[in-house]
Amino acid sequence: MAKIIPYFKPKQKPFSHVAIFISGSGTNAEKILDYWCNYDTDCYDIKLIFTDRPNTSNAKKLSVKFNIRLIENDIKAYYTKQGCNRVTIGTPEGKKIREEWTNGIREQLKPFAIDFALFAGFIPLTNLTADFPCLNVHPGDLTYLKNSKRHLIGLHTIPIERAILEGLKYLRSSVIIAMPYFESEDAMDNGPILGVSEKVTIDFMGKELSELKKVYKNRPTVRPKGGYQDSLEQIAVVNQESLKINGDWIVFPHVVSDFAKGKYGHDEKENQYYKNNLDEWIKISTVEYGLNHKHLIR
Repeated sequence: MAKIIPYFKPKQKPFSHVAIFISGSGTNAEKILDYWCNYDTDCYDIKLIFTDRPNTSNAKKLSVKFNIRLIENDIKAYYTKQGCNRVTIGTPEGKKIREEWTNGIREQLKPFAIDFALFAGFIPLTNLTADFPCLNVHPGDLTYLKNSKRHLIGLHTIPIERAILEGLKYLRSSVIIAMPYFESEDAMDNGPILGVSEKVTIDFMGKELSELKKVYKNRPTVRPKGGYQDSLEQIAVVNQESLKINGDWIVFPHVVSDFAKGKYGHDEKENQYYKNNLDEWIKISTVEYGLNHKHLIR
């Protein structure tokens, strides 16, 4: 059998140190924290919640509710302080500021000796992904390929819209190990797919696919500030919320638990494996997680 290399080797007392990163409502983080408190406190230790948006996220509320340390580093304020009025990595200046901001986070995290992190609705791209494993939940089925490439990638509602325009009848959430972005933002969506949710049916809200394709075709070249605000985006927003509830909230906590227990691995050819309850490595494509079941996809 091929030599299996675990993506993560769990620690035993003191447990592995984990950080949760959020930018918004923190509902994914809350589900993970609930699961951890009920099932996994003897498996890993969530040391802190980090937010880049201290004034608008729910990081402070979650910190108080779960009695976990809060670390803040306002990305918008940092860019403004550097004389840049737009938070971006689309320019050499913006990318330089992003790396400087990330270095600041590294200093803030040093005392906590973080072993892996969870991006639970964390918006900014950051190359902290090169420092330790960072698990990210993505609103798209990353097992769906087009021209041999992952098609349902991107930010905002883009993965949902792509699934709709493909004529798919369902969505899935995917949990991956996020990759450093370097030159391409899409690179972060190319990491190993540890788990996917069950299928979540798309609600087309009475619209025909042909009509939605016309809407897409008539869009401006550049996405306006605040979004397109057309029927395709509105449908995508509704379905993204449904996917969060029926996809993200189920698959993400379970993947985190299995990752912390060292159940995922790969060989030298980057084939993926999952360690079953008999301590055997099983070659897989990924793992599907339902509310009350786990299915290895070969």
